[in-house]
Amino acid sequence: MNAGYTGRFAPSPTGPLHAGSLVAALASWLDARARGGRWLVRIEDTDTPRCVPGAGEFILQQLAACGLLPDEAVLWQSTRGGAYQSALARLIAASAAYPCGCSRKDYAGLAYPGTCRNGLHGKPARAWRLRTDGPAGSELCVDWVDRRLGPQRQNLTREVGDFVLKRADGLWAYQLAVVVDDADQGITDVVRGEDLADNTPRQIHLQRQLGLPTPRYLHTPLVLAADGQKLSKQTGAAALELQQPLQALEALRSAAACLGLPPWPATCSLPEALASAVKTWPGRARITMA
Repeated sequence: MNAGYTGRFAPSPTGPLHAGSLVAALASWLDARARGGRWLVRIEDTDTPRCVPGAGEFILQQLAACGLLPDEAVLWQSTRGGAYQSALARLIAASAAYPCGCSRKDYAGLAYPGTCRNGLHGKPARAWRLRTDGPAGSELCVDWVDRRLGPQRQNLTREVGDFVLKRADGLWAYQLAVVVDDADQGITDVVRGEDLADNTPRQIHLQRQLGLPTPRYLHTPLVLAADGQKLSKQTGAAALELQQPLQALEALRSAAACLGLPPWPATCSLPEALASAVKTWPGRARITMA
């Protein structure tokens, strides 16, 4: 294996895999295999109110049915609280994070304006936030290049504002958990759905604040429902039926087509199909290997 490449698939166990999540899983697996690197699986189960009991284990069974097996033991975020607390403590010590007493209704879904940066103003602390201002209070812009989408830019100060690291209910926020785990697992390449591209600037900023490396990013095409909405668990996407080998082969065929890969012969086996997909990766979806 190429010791210089480590990729991952990191689903949230809020339900089984559907056609859209399989696209991201297959793309991340193919990218790792095409480079001779490692491929890991992480179950992102920090948002316990949304997690479905048994869904994480079922997702692992679905991946195995598709021949997508991780190279190391699966990491569960619910076991990682100590690592997240340590990272938050470092940010607090550097004055990059601060306690916040605001609720969502205080800023009506707009970019958080930094109300509690200089004190709680008599309110009890509810959450912890990361500052998104630049030097001397200037606006902070993050530039990055996606391997499929090309050059990207986001003004974090205007478009996001200071974002939450630890929630008011005591749960760890997605952004902090992902950044800490990617660094601890040595992730060099993040391959995931395009709907998560908007999170990348926040994660890059957090990586810089913690002195952590920034992986390469590739955001895959989305699978859309008949009404044009993104196929997701929230919109009632059907769970993949993968009990039979032919079902897994057909699900992978559809995922590969979404990624722009050429079709494999109708008579091939699951291992042959995956081997063919590795040879033809990155396909025709304007994905680069750089």
